[in-house]
Amino acid sequence: MQLPVVYQKAKEQILRIWTTLKPTLTVHVGLAPSTKAIIILEQCGKNKGYKEMDACGFCPEGGCCMLDGPEKIESTINMKTIWKNISVEGIDMIFSRDAGRYICDYTYYASLYYGNGRAAFIHVPLLSKLVTADSLGKALQTIILEMLKQCGEEGE
Repeated sequence: MQLPVVYQKAKEQILRIWTTLKPTLTVHVGLAPSTKAIIILEQCGKNKGYKEMDACGFCPEGGCCMLDGPEKIESTINMKTIWKNISVEGIDMIFSRDAGRYICDYTYYASLYYGNGRAAFIHVPLLSKLVTADSLGKALQTIILEMLKQCGEEGE
C-alpha cells in the first residue's frame, strides 16, 4: 500500500491497517535522500520535531505525531541484529536510530504506536544502475524473512 506524503492521511491509513488487517508485523519502506547504494534499517520512531510541511502544506499540531504518546517507540524487531547477521549483494546496509522527522519517521512512529512496537522501517536507495529493482527486491526479501524469524512467523 502506498501512503501519501501527507501527515494526517498517512496516519489514518496506518490506523486502518492495524485495525482492519491486524498484521503480526507491518514493514514500511521509504526512499532515502542519499544517492549511495545504502539500505538503512531504522530501529525507532520519534514523536516530536515534525516541522517540515507535507505535500499539502501542513505540519502536525505541535510538531507531534501523537499528543499523548511517548517520546520514542522502539521496534520489537531488533534491527541491529539483522544489520549484523545478514548481507545483501551490491548494497550496503546501516543501522539507524533516527528516521528523519518527516513523513517516514511520522508514519513509522504511528505504526509502532498502533501496533505496540510490531512495525519496522527500511529506507532504500533510488533505483539506479547499481541498485536495480531485482537486486533491491531480493535484498528486501532477505531482510523481511529475517524480521519474520524474529516474530516466529517465517513459516506462514
